[in-house]
Amino acid sequence: MKFYFMHLMPYADLDLDYDQKYNSAWITLPNSYYDPKKGHVLYNRYLDELEYADQLGFDGICVNEHHQNAYGLMPIPAVTAGALSRRTRNVKIAVLGRALPLLNNPLVVAEEFTMLDNITGGRLIAGFVRGIGAEYHAWGVNPAESHGRFHEAHDLIVRAWTEPGPFTFEGKYYDFEYVNTWPRPYQQPRPPIWIPSQGSSETIEWAADPSRKYTYLQTFTPAAMLAKYMKMYKEVAEGYGYEASEEQLGWSVPLYVAETDEIAMREAKPHIETFLNKFLRMPKEMLLPPGYLSLKSMMGVMKAKGAIGGHQTIDSVMEKGMFICGSPATVREKLEQYQKEIGFGHLLTLLQFGTLPAELTRKNIEIYAKEVMPYLRDKTAAPVAAAGA
Repeated sequence: MKFYFMHLMPYADLDLDYDQKYNSAWITLPNSYYDPKKGHVLYNRYLDELEYADQLGFDGICVNEHHQNAYGLMPIPAVTAGALSRRTRNVKIAVLGRALPLLNNPLVVAEEFTMLDNITGGRLIAGFVRGIGAEYHAWGVNPAESHGRFHEAHDLIVRAWTEPGPFTFEGKYYDFEYVNTWPRPYQQPRPPIWIPSQGSSETIEWAADPSRKYTYLQTFTPAAMLAKYMKMYKEVAEGYGYEASEEQLGWSVPLYVAETDEIAMREAKPHIETFLNKFLRMPKEMLLPPGYLSLKSMMGVMKAKGAIGGHQTIDSVMEKGMFICGSPATVREKLEQYQKEIGFGHLLTLLQFGTLPAELTRKNIEIYAKEVMPYLRDKTAAPVAAAGA
């Protein structure tokens, strides 16, 4: 198993009483709530935290894309990844991802990612997403075109990376007389592609196709639903005639570890509950606009996301396996159990969430890196070593 530190870069200085006037920290919350001087401090603090993960031996660090909200301050994640590319030396940098259907020109992503891949000497992981429903409100894009625009943009980018240019591309949504991307990718024939999702069955089937075999990431989901979606990917792969590897499956989950269970619960409680009830606050019509999902996928995603509806507590999300919290021994036991039962090869931990302050974030990163990761590396490497022997 490989270990990644995922950061959302939230606006941690948010006035938490905003919900007395507004129903969400997304789209409709006035940007007058944002103080650029505080933002300057936060951005540099968050970059320091991601860089620290490189020093502590993480396999990768992850950034992502969201628009017009206090939940995550990375509308253009390539800017963040670019800042990290020269200050890190060993970690993979995963951009998870760019929301392809929002773009009028997907070749921008082809160029951004190849620049990052060249600067880092091949440490880029390219994440492609459709973007959650709120992004379609933010950008004024028709959510009913989401799948079509995503697939066409994906095809254009992959061809731009792998086919000699110039060539012509003619599609329903994108039309280019010249596709001739400079620079070319450092990794040949292209960077690895990961597909984060909320659990769309169409996305799982598409990612598992033998022509792609992309790593599928399940984001912030109850453990029971995580197991269901991981099993679905494996069954789809089997239907295609191959066995999916653990390298093709990943899980993103918030986590907090401290000296004891009691200390971990006490320190994490106000910040995870703020994350759940303030930063994630969003009406269903904003999260899942009409046309965004098929009826089949809508039912599955609603079931998964229904687990985070209403007021959430640290106990309720821990019970569902949506938040891992405790002493190193407790966290090791939980993660080992989930990995054995579900069989994912990439673990993306959200080690800063909501209002978690710098000193607790740093402590969380250190204890996790020194007392959890090495244990799990040994445990998950053992079967491979035994098989080799």
